[in-house]
Amino acid sequence: MTGPYDPEAGMMGLRRALPYLRLYRGRTFVVKVGGALCGEAEAVRDIAEQVGVLRELGIHVVVVHGGGPQTTALAKRLGVDTSFVEGRRVTSDEALDAAVMTMNGAVNTAFLSAFRAADVPAAGLSGVDAGMIRVKKRPPRSLDVDGVPTMVDFGRVGDVVSVDPALINRLIEADFIPVVSPLCADDAGQILNVNADTVAAVLAIRLGADKLFFLTDTPGLLERIDDPRSLVSYVDLAGLDALEARGCIGGGMKPKIAAARDALVRGVGRIHMVGWKVRSGLLREVFTNEGAGTLIVRDAAELRPAEQAAPAGTTTP
Repeated sequence: MTGPYDPEAGMMGLRRALPYLRLYRGRTFVVKVGGALCGEAEAVRDIAEQVGVLRELGIHVVVVHGGGPQTTALAKRLGVDTSFVEGRRVTSDEALDAAVMTMNGAVNTAFLSAFRAADVPAAGLSGVDAGMIRVKKRPPRSLDVDGVPTMVDFGRVGDVVSVDPALINRLIEADFIPVVSPLCADDAGQILNVNADTVAAVLAIRLGADKLFFLTDTPGLLERIDDPRSLVSYVDLAGLDALEARGCIGGGMKPKIAAARDALVRGVGRIHMVGWKVRSGLLREVFTNEGAGTLIVRDAAELRPAEQAAPAGTTTP
């Protein structure tokens, strides 16, 4: 049970948020949500409501979703083998069928339903729509797998060639929230699977987004992978190098960090990694000095003093 409403505390909260409201009105944020979140109906509703708040405050939001766990589960029911290399899915023809059914079907529709319940106008699409994201099939490549050079064929996986944001810009101008599945197609119309972190990053770059958010299973980027208390409050690219050298970044975090690096180098101002299990974590990360996850920038010298306010118990390498 919550205590009585404190109007003074409410006014203080509004005063603290006001500079951010002025700073971000009319700007674009890209929010990438992972597949684990997509399987939690309450979490999906919470994100839809938070995105709705950002929209009401004049911020343009584009949502990109994954659907890996749902694809894996459906593939298993269909008797299709699933494998990953360096956190990325190897996609057979049969696995691609499962991905289309889950990401362009069940997952995208679940988000649109949550936005409908929150009275937020949203439109579902994928990289295939209007040729929004052009890709080419990834050729086999040599990767270091567990210390052994290995030639890996990722199958029906695409690498991004170009992005045409015209459709998303039209939806934004019409005051819709675009909800994007990461499936894309090559020039021959061949559907290919693209990592959702990559799709979020290339859209953020092409849209000139101020911020790119990754909503993650962990509270943010952790210095010790199995210890939620080792949350890194803020880090720059040099700090990421140090964390990687110490083995702090592995599994599904690798493609997120790769996407974050690419986005920062190519003009996105701030990357935020926030745990989706944190109630109102997205809004806290945007409108409070303390934030709710990890802030990543090109260089620590770019940080404003307020952005360096690290909550107790977090680290700042």
